[in-house]
Amino acid sequence: MTTAAAQLPAPERPVPSYLEHGRGIRSWLFTLDHKRIGVMYLLAIGAALLLGGLFAMVLRLHLWTPEGALVSNDAYNKLFTLHGAVMIFLFIIPGIPAALGNFVVPLQLGARDLAFPRVNLLSFWLYVVGAALFVVTLVAGGIDTGWTLYPPYSLEEARGLGLLVALAAVFVAGFSSILTGLNFIATIHKMRPPGMGWFGLPLFLWALYATGIIQVISTPVLGITAAMGFLDRLFHLGLFMPEYGGDPVLFQHFFWFYSHPAVYIMILPAMGVVSEVVSVFSRKPIFGYRFIALSSIAIAVIGFLVWGHHMFVSGQSRVASLVFSFLTLLVAIPSAIKVFNWLATMYRGAIVLKTPMVYVLTFFAIFGVGGLTGVFLGALATDVPLHDTYFVVAHFHFVMVGAVMTAFLAGLHYWWPKMTGRMYSERTGLVSAALVFVGFNLTFVPQFLAGVAGMPRRYATYAPGLVVHNRLSTVGAFVLALGLGLALAGLLASLRRGRRAPANPWGASSLEWAAPSPPPHDNFATTPRAPRPYDYAGLRFVSEEEGWVREGTP
Repeated sequence: MTTAAAQLPAPERPVPSYLEHGRGIRSWLFTLDHKRIGVMYLLAIGAALLLGGLFAMVLRLHLWTPEGALVSNDAYNKLFTLHGAVMIFLFIIPGIPAALGNFVVPLQLGARDLAFPRVNLLSFWLYVVGAALFVVTLVAGGIDTGWTLYPPYSLEEARGLGLLVALAAVFVAGFSSILTGLNFIATIHKMRPPGMGWFGLPLFLWALYATGIIQVISTPVLGITAAMGFLDRLFHLGLFMPEYGGDPVLFQHFFWFYSHPAVYIMILPAMGVVSEVVSVFSRKPIFGYRFIALSSIAIAVIGFLVWGHHMFVSGQSRVASLVFSFLTLLVAIPSAIKVFNWLATMYRGAIVLKTPMVYVLTFFAIFGVGGLTGVFLGALATDVPLHDTYFVVAHFHFVMVGAVMTAFLAGLHYWWPKMTGRMYSERTGLVSAALVFVGFNLTFVPQFLAGVAGMPRRYATYAPGLVVHNRLSTVGAFVLALGLGLALAGLLASLRRGRRAPANPWGASSLEWAAPSPPPHDNFATTPRAPRPYDYAGLRFVSEEEGWVREGTP
């Protein structure tokens, strides 16, 4: 070797991505890497969505005819109970925080991982155990009580083993949620990079911080309630069973003290996704950043004070009902602050209709309908006649399923290039978004009308005059399933045929887009300095292969 050749620097080897850091199934199942845990959550949550969706399709096919000829009444009761439990506890609640949040939070903070990586892995395995227990209920006789598990019906001896297994599943899955919330709170508190104060956080982190507060405070109440119901069923302690001196309405208070804040565990992360996508694809800094950030905390706080609106017909006092009604309408204010600030961000923006942004536009429409119809259920005069009708079913599907699911799909398409290093087909993404929007509205708008006409929820048969409403809902369910299937097919196809994603394909300014796509195991070689939130100055588009770069970046 000549002297000149010896002085040449050795070529730098590219740093392997987190997908290549360790091989074999054990490297995934026992990983402490937040990105791999997020991907595993995504797969598990996708399986839960598939299972819950299959239950829903059977229900809709059964309701094609007024007499409901597909399954028995008993099987129908078990199907709608498990459909609700699986979709709520295994998909909607953990969907955005556990899958997308696990992947994105450390990257947006410029950190190498969450504050407690082992706790993060434990939370995933607790989720898997809880999900497995829900599946076990299928072979343990099932449960036919409705997902709310109201006593005394749910605690009768005739309910069998399935009810006990379901209560255990709720208890275990609740611990997974608590640990995830604790991890996010600790990480956002202690691991912000230099230059990132509280009002330098991306709004997705503000949303997850508020969500973590709810998870840590309210979820233990659900766990204790499930444990009390389990013990009451076994040992007749007289907690909720009236024949032993218990109070079934007490169960409702405990259950809804968790389950209404759980609505905000679902919707706040969705709002965080919307804040990120709206700003990036409007090419404008977010309007009213501090108002949006603090409105997340306001929603979390007020959300603890409204559980009684689920109990207007339970016999509680008029004064209590009036107070809960007022507080229910009050929580609309911070939600409206977010919506109007998002619209102001879009005003005169250079809006780019990529797939994530189209899903966000569908979110606006669906969340708007869900919020406005919630006013009817928050007001005493209209809630009482609409209680336990299909109007309620349609309302909570608009808020808890439609809004959360479209935001989840927006976030998944937004961060998919970062997660996989591959770009998907925009045409497939746009068609799937249109099908999801049309299918969802065709499924649930007729249910508003059926509810006003008096159709009760959870019935396996109905009056012949409501057959058109139900058949439209069934057709819509199949269109929705087609849209979701097309979205999944497009994302999976990108893994094989998609072009390589640049580090920053969208022109975003937050720190996760400063890492390669997909990121390496340690995310960043050195801790980056935080940019100003939603500052697009200096970003310029180079090419489809190189994406967007900030001027002055080598």
